Amino acid sequence: MRHFFLFIFLALSTASFAQDKQLLTISGTVKDAATGETLIGASIVLTDVKPKSTFTNAYGFYSINAIEGTYKMSVSFIGYVTDTITIVMDKSQQLLIGLQFKQAQLATVIISSKRKNENISRPIMGVDKLNMTEMNKIPVIFGEKDILKAIQLMPGYKGAGEGNSGLNVRGGGTDQNLILLDEAPVYNASHLLGFFSTFNSDAIKDVSVYKGGMPAQYGGRLSSVIDVKMKDGNQKKLSIEGGLGTIASRINVSAPIVKDKGSFIISARRTYADVYLSLLKDTGQGKKILYFYDLNLKANYKVSKKDRVFLSGYFGRDDLGLGKEFSTDWGNKTATLRWNHVFGNSLFSNTSLVYSNFDYKIGARVGIAKFSVVSKVEDFNIKQDFDWNITNKSKLRFGGNFINHTIAPGAVTEANAGGIAKPVQTRYSQESALYVSHEWKTSDKIEIVYGLRVSNLAVKGAGNFNTYDKSRNIISTTGYAKGKTVISYFNLEPRFSASYKLNELTSIKASYNRNVQNLHLITNATTSSPTDVWLPSSNNIRPEIADQYAIGFYKNSKEGMFEFTTEVYYKALQNQIDYRNAAVIFGNDNVESELLYGAGRAYGLELMMRKKTGRLTGWVGYTLSKAQKKIDGINNGNYFNARQDRTHDISIVGMYDVNKRWSVSATWVYTTGSAVTFPTGKYEVNGQTVFLYSDRNDSRFPAYHQLDLAATLEARKNKNRRYQSSWTFGLYNAYGRQNAYTINFRENKDDPSKTEAVRTSLFSIIPSATWNFKF
Repeated sequence: MRHFFLFIFLALSTASFAQDKQLLTISGTVKDAATGETLIGASIVLTDVKPKSTFTNAYGFYSINAIEGTYKMSVSFIGYVTDTITIVMDKSQQLLIGLQFKQAQLATVIISSKRKNENISRPIMGVDKLNMTEMNKIPVIFGEKDILKAIQLMPGYKGAGEGNSGLNVRGGGTDQNLILLDEAPVYNASHLLGFFSTFNSDAIKDVSVYKGGMPAQYGGRLSSVIDVKMKDGNQKKLSIEGGLGTIASRINVSAPIVKDKGSFIISARRTYADVYLSLLKDTGQGKKILYFYDLNLKANYKVSKKDRVFLSGYFGRDDLGLGKEFSTDWGNKTATLRWNHVFGNSLFSNTSLVYSNFDYKIGARVGIAKFSVVSKVEDFNIKQDFDWNITNKSKLRFGGNFINHTIAPGAVTEANAGGIAKPVQTRYSQESALYVSHEWKTSDKIEIVYGLRVSNLAVKGAGNFNTYDKSRNIISTTGYAKGKTVISYFNLEPRFSASYKLNELTSIKASYNRNVQNLHLITNATTSSPTDVWLPSSNNIRPEIADQYAIGFYKNSKEGMFEFTTEVYYKALQNQIDYRNAAVIFGNDNVESELLYGAGRAYGLELMMRKKTGRLTGWVGYTLSKAQKKIDGINNGNYFNARQDRTHDISIVGMYDVNKRWSVSATWVYTTGSAVTFPTGKYEVNGQTVFLYSDRNDSRFPAYHQLDLAATLEARKNKNRRYQSSWTFGLYNAYGRQNAYTINFRENKDDPSKTEAVRTSLFSIIPSATWNFKF
């Protein structure tokens, strides 16, 4: 703890030394003038001999300092008309700013800086932003807009494969990504086994993605943070928008609670794949079920000039089934209550109470026996964050949080055949952290962000905890009462990022960050699914640790049309988890006996060239990477390919505005096939063929590549109409590539001495059409 307070003292000392004397402050919020929606990351510049600049935070709040005088203040945000205001600074003051949306916006790409050359000067590297307005142009399956699919088109981010729900970032596992929705963790962000994400884009305002140089306020995962902010709602008038598609429909309603003081938003989406299934011929297996729904709710109210409260929630569920033979359903529930308060004009406070729940249930019938598997992850979290704009060159962020985890791994029960049950103990743990981060512009060329996160995990009873020998046999079992501490893990997580401007259009950046992860996803399958098992760290499972080093080169063209980025990273991982061959996960109260531990490493090169302006916009991204593990008991203790290892990854994205009504887009992706374990031989035992497998992950799936197309038609403008509409047409997998979902091996029926590989693919060419409307 003393390290944390020492760090705060050093940061404050540095900040105080840099502070100008007799400064006045102007602060407030920046909003959309038409809806009252706050704008995250808007740029505020005070023009002077030396211009002063800042950005709005996650709640649209800004604070900027200047000595007494008269200034021009320029406020800008991508897609909005820049507003320039004359400010007389004779005292500290508050100012609410409303920006007008550009009605005839043509060409901005999805991933974009908030102001010209921001990507050059800002010290944080490995961070990307999604522009929700332009995301409509990205082609996706069944025409459904999807932020997670858009993220996978950028270097360093890889989908786990078609029909899989995971995301691999810089060689990390699918469980190493912290996905937040209004500060609430979402443990499984997928619908229909990964074909859709849980995020209804109509309800989303802002998405920030961090894969390197992770700020100190984030913790709990090794590879990335995907921070999603929901819209606040229209504070001016009732607004209704939505869409009718080939597979799903959505509706979004927002309106003022009290005009200019508070608002609410309700956003809902549901598929109707089950309607199509009902039209299929009855096979005698019973009713087929296949659908998902999600519901986003949010309300906010301005209590005073310095106080605002927010209440948001998300509810989503998937249901798949085949009569009484098989069923599985899973879903997320989140709730966030937040209070924003401004102390003085420079210190911004956010206090949050957060609830998150993810659960699933699997049902199956074998003969007369009915089996079910249930699992749950439930979190209660309290957070406190402070943003302190000390000077225009020195900003301090500090705070902490406390999380209570309750995890019920997959317990198995059975009915109608003896009532067999395999209960699995519920596990309890408490995770706490304090952090401080200082952003300091030391000169016109150098900006740095350095921080420290202090984290602790306390594993709690009630329950029995085993101790194992080297062969994973139990040597002792100790029982702990409810609330009794089993073991604690204390970790220091330093963070550092810096940028050096070679000139106004070129910079180099470097970063180092340590991340600690206390929750682990347990699966021994070759693909990720919502029914994998989460486990907390324990007396046997130690927290995973990642140390990531990165360096980057950034170059913009003089006219601002092109951006070029290259980043190189190396990640060293400790306490990595893998599994014995044929490990049993479900219904195993002794699942830790199936686990093996070791180290890992991931490294790579990421290149990106994008065109930001003009009728044609888009980017080309390339990743060259390697991800490996070294686990005692696997491959003789040598390094082997991690499941997510894929050497090459290419993405090409193009968007073209044909005219004011028509726009077309295309994406093409190529990636090396995932690492898998295939049989290399076979032998016979008692008349049964047994396959002999290669070393762990020594083989690969075939390469994955695919072309998707889309076109959008805007309705003709009519001043007498109170609504807007558009049509979006899509063609998924345009040249019908049969990408492998699974590959199974079997004996040839005509010649049993031969073994044949059978590839299963999910989709060929899929057309789609969606009608979008807004009142």
